[in-house]
Amino acid sequence: MAKKVKKSKTVSPKKKSAFAISKQNKIILGSLLMLFSVALFFSFISFYFTWQDDQSLLSEFSNRNEKALNLLNKFGAAVSHFAMYRGFGLASLIITALLFMTGLYMFLSLTKRGLLKKWIWGLLFMIWISIALGFFAAERPLLGGLVGFEMNDFLQDYTGKIGVFLLLLFGLIFILVRLFKVSPDEIMVYLNQKKASLTSDLKGTNSETTLKSDFGSESEDPMILDTYTHKKDIPSLHKDGEESFEVTEPVQEELKDDLAMQVEAPVVEQEEKDNIADKLVADFGEFDPTLELGSYKFPPIDLLDPHGATGGITINQEELEENKNKIVETLRNYKIGIAQIKATIGPTVTLYEIVPDAGIRISKIKNLEDDIALSLAALGIRIIAPIPGKGTIGIEVPNKNATIVSMRSVIASSKFQKAEMQLPIAFGKTISNETFVVDLAKMPHLLMAGATGQGKSVGLNAVLTSLLYKKHPAEVKFVLVDPKKVELTLFNKIERHYLAKLPDMEDAIITDNTKVINTLNSLCIEMDNRYELLKLAMVRNIKEYNVKFKTRKLNPHDGHRFLPYIVLVIDEFADLIMTAGKEVETPIARLAQLARAIGIHLIIATQRPSVNVITGIIKANFPARIAFRVTSKIDSRTILDTQGADQLIGRGDMLFTQGNDVTRIQCAFVDTPEVAKITEFIGSQRGYPEAYELPEYIGEDSGTSIDYDISERDALFRDAAEVIVTAQQGSASLIQRKLKLGYNRAGRIIDQLEAAGIVGPFEGSKARQVLITDLSTLEQLLKNEQN
Repeated sequence: MAKKVKKSKTVSPKKKSAFAISKQNKIILGSLLMLFSVALFFSFISFYFTWQDDQSLLSEFSNRNEKALNLLNKFGAAVSHFAMYRGFGLASLIITALLFMTGLYMFLSLTKRGLLKKWIWGLLFMIWISIALGFFAAERPLLGGLVGFEMNDFLQDYTGKIGVFLLLLFGLIFILVRLFKVSPDEIMVYLNQKKASLTSDLKGTNSETTLKSDFGSESEDPMILDTYTHKKDIPSLHKDGEESFEVTEPVQEELKDDLAMQVEAPVVEQEEKDNIADKLVADFGEFDPTLELGSYKFPPIDLLDPHGATGGITINQEELEENKNKIVETLRNYKIGIAQIKATIGPTVTLYEIVPDAGIRISKIKNLEDDIALSLAALGIRIIAPIPGKGTIGIEVPNKNATIVSMRSVIASSKFQKAEMQLPIAFGKTISNETFVVDLAKMPHLLMAGATGQGKSVGLNAVLTSLLYKKHPAEVKFVLVDPKKVELTLFNKIERHYLAKLPDMEDAIITDNTKVINTLNSLCIEMDNRYELLKLAMVRNIKEYNVKFKTRKLNPHDGHRFLPYIVLVIDEFADLIMTAGKEVETPIARLAQLARAIGIHLIIATQRPSVNVITGIIKANFPARIAFRVTSKIDSRTILDTQGADQLIGRGDMLFTQGNDVTRIQCAFVDTPEVAKITEFIGSQRGYPEAYELPEYIGEDSGTSIDYDISERDALFRDAAEVIVTAQQGSASLIQRKLKLGYNRAGRIIDQLEAAGIVGPFEGSKARQVLITDLSTLEQLLKNEQN
């Protein structure tokens, strides 16, 4: 075994050095062949104009004092004389085309598969043309060359002129069938089409003008004509068309009169309203929601750092060649041939698109994912088989030296600057180094998931930064929920510009679970109020409503107002579900189902959107999903409904789907100091008097709806109160353990203690707050109740 391994190692380098040509040498050799073919082309063409004058110079080639009239002087005269006169004549131009094509293949490093076939067919075609010209233009031997003339003379000696003609005809049929794939069926179909077209044109001259225009367009369609030719039903179709045209006339005449009578009065009334609105617009202009903060300035691009990405992506040619060779070698070891391979370089990964040989199963390549990863020694590769919309298979290989995609490069791109979207978000750059911009309003909600430390919080900052650079404070408001209390605190500075909150809240960034519940229910009230406004305005969505309001067709005295978009951002959604449960789930489900049309959009980030965190109803309304790196294929399927997120390399590498294709993106990196500078810049400007107020919501906490009478209190009420006050812990489980009661009875006693003012309201999974500090205060409270 050891000898075999040693032998294979010594043999493979020799093969590589013998046949491989470096890319630089290919470019040099390819350019030489292309330029040489161009020179031959000009010398061959000029031969027909200068050959008589240059004939005498062929014997004096070494004499430097003599000049030839050929475009390439004596060299051109000699080469063209050899090729055009002594060779194949005019057909020699095919040689120049074949040389140019060969040079182009080498210059662009294209695969040489098929090049030999082109040379063989080109040479055969050249021989046939030379003999054909020698036969049909025998009196002009320069057209067919000496080869064409002598071949004709030789063949005519044995077969005569008729035999040579038949041989040429056979050669023409052979070339048309084998090279151009021409068949008698196609010729017959083409002739039938022309015949049908002429028949249709002749018949159309005797019919009405309208019929002529209708069926004239049909006869030009090759697909339709082909169908008619096989079915032989052109005349009947023309007849049917005439019958359908006669039936429609009287019906339209009657409908017009009735319709005009029915809508005459409403149209006049609507026209009066539109005239009033048009007059207001003419006098005062359209309503401008940004006028209150007319001096507001968007943050400059200089606040963002380039992160050393000014030079773009660095292409490592050796790495590309090495990976390509390893992929080809690995597939070849499993008897999988490749017809073509192409590399697309991205910031962090390179996509190798391969076209396998005919008859290779896609699943066979898909199953080699781990083997290819082993041969490349990569962190993790992803195979896309096949790439949607292409006839290729994609192999994504991480780059050894990844390029950081800065938020600055994404924001400054023309794709983002010229984006005509309601809520444009620039996530980063795709595998082809294109800026990836999507519209949050069309998603309409976004689910972000991934393991800890893989870029979820940076992704949220990228979303918020995109909107801050594109939308005016009057156009969008944020509701930020941050259970971790540290990720979104920087946005407190823009509270009076961009944030929305409840009237009684001190901080606009929501960190307390009770306030989260109230805010979500408040957003549901806002949603219902907005739908009522849309109904009164007789529009279907917020875009149509705001257009109507700007053109002053809605009266503010009727309750109408400009509606900004509201973006709800929740970081660590799983923590909310663990602490609040159903109280959070219900309003989130309502917003996910209904809030799209009225401009409320949700962005939820969590580590793993399992069923116990995000229910099926909520998940069904989040078609747009982002998956950062996860640890298993099961987690990837949970997020994206497909695998692939487990093969990401981390540090912002993510997959995005909007319900159809999965796109790999390198998320733009925006650091904390950059966010701080942006929020500081915005916060230093004049803002609104206060944050955007959401409707007030008065929650109904568990246990407060029933006011227990003293006479209906449990017999163990006093004992339970003493236990709670002594332990300073208001929980039903404590009463269960100390007094040996069932859960239902302990729950009723807790409700009675709350009604008596001994314990505080329900706080989810936390124990209730005890409002009485000691037993003496409790005794005094109970005595006062009896009196």
